[in-house]
Amino acid sequence: MNAINPQRGRRALSVRHPPRSGSPGRIARLVAPLFHRMLDRIDDGLERGALEASLPDGTRRLLGGRAAGPACVVDLHDWRALIRLASGGSAGWYRAWAAGQWSSPDPVPLFALFMANAAALGRAARPRGPARWIGRFAHWARRNSRSGSRHNIAYHYDLGNDFYTLWLDEHMHYSSALFLDPDSRIESLEQAQRRKVDAILDRLDLRDGDALLEIGCGWGGLAEQAMERRALSYTGLTLSTEQADYARDRLGSGAHILLTDYRDAQGQYDAIASVEMVEAVGQRYWPAYLAAIHRLLKPGGRAAIQYILIDDAIFDGYARAADFIQTYIFPGGMLLSQSRFRALAQQQGLEWRDEHRFGLHYAETLRRWRQRFDRAIDEGRLPASFDQHFVALWRYYLMYCEGGFRGGGIDVAQVTLVKPA
Repeated sequence: MNAINPQRGRRALSVRHPPRSGSPGRIARLVAPLFHRMLDRIDDGLERGALEASLPDGTRRLLGGRAAGPACVVDLHDWRALIRLASGGSAGWYRAWAAGQWSSPDPVPLFALFMANAAALGRAARPRGPARWIGRFAHWARRNSRSGSRHNIAYHYDLGNDFYTLWLDEHMHYSSALFLDPDSRIESLEQAQRRKVDAILDRLDLRDGDALLEIGCGWGGLAEQAMERRALSYTGLTLSTEQADYARDRLGSGAHILLTDYRDAQGQYDAIASVEMVEAVGQRYWPAYLAAIHRLLKPGGRAAIQYILIDDAIFDGYARAADFIQTYIFPGGMLLSQSRFRALAQQQGLEWRDEHRFGLHYAETLRRWRQRFDRAIDEGRLPASFDQHFVALWRYYLMYCEGGFRGGGIDVAQVTLVKPA
């Protein structure tokens, strides 16, 4: 995606349009300079990419344009959207969208633009004042203690298997696929998800008779593929009753599916897999998660982890407030700081090997999920218990995440952790 135009700032696109019907007239004209100054701060933080905005006072502005990057169009219907952004960050920006205060023909490049410039934007797109402290307290109240983890997992994953089967691939993988080429539309999502699981299993070097533990077993997709490869003793951990029921029906008596917190798991295993579960752990509990891996692995054992990380340059700002995802989608969630998490793993005596990042593959995975989600909505297959507010929230969530990966500030990776013999 390239910038719209090398011009930037208040001078660009300063054409005045007729006032919008229903606009507050004189009051709007009086407050407009204040909001233009807020836009100036956003413009200052857009080092690459560009945003073309139509504004409530009838003007248009082009923000950014310094260098190539994500290019987007936003129609700002109400100045209060900027107040929500300034006070509530990404959660406030979602509330403004839900209230109809801004719209875009394609929000994905907008989210990519914000993420690509997150470090330079700094506080311009992060919550501040009372909203920041309220969000922090709410996030703290949802911390992943044993009881908190059960509640947080149920909030998201127990929406119902009938819901997730509508738009996940046929093997029910709710994590990034691994495509041959994320820019190609030829390969199916099912093929790419199978390649992702193969990549995880290849890291474990499994042999017949090995004991495999999966922390966060989902609906059993990795277990099924692993047991196709080898004659294994498989144990899967989850805190979702919906996932546990589905996995037990799917895998039968050949697998042990436990509603057990990773901190309470027992036994010794030759290998451990954990695919995008650690984001539900929280920074406070990273040491406990890694200690559990070290404790449960036999000497010489290997753990393969797939995890979502956020750029270390913006992690501190991200960790100080609750964002849109933590507020509305994954209570208690926390993306990893790779440097901090790696240091903790090494403190536990685990060797960090062969990290591989593939963020654009996640962007394509999310695009495919949204296509499937929209098709299910259009065909009237969504369970009646989900209203239009939920549909809009979930579509926004999928677009928000896709834009984040396209912007490059968040990434997904696989790594092998080895417990020395």
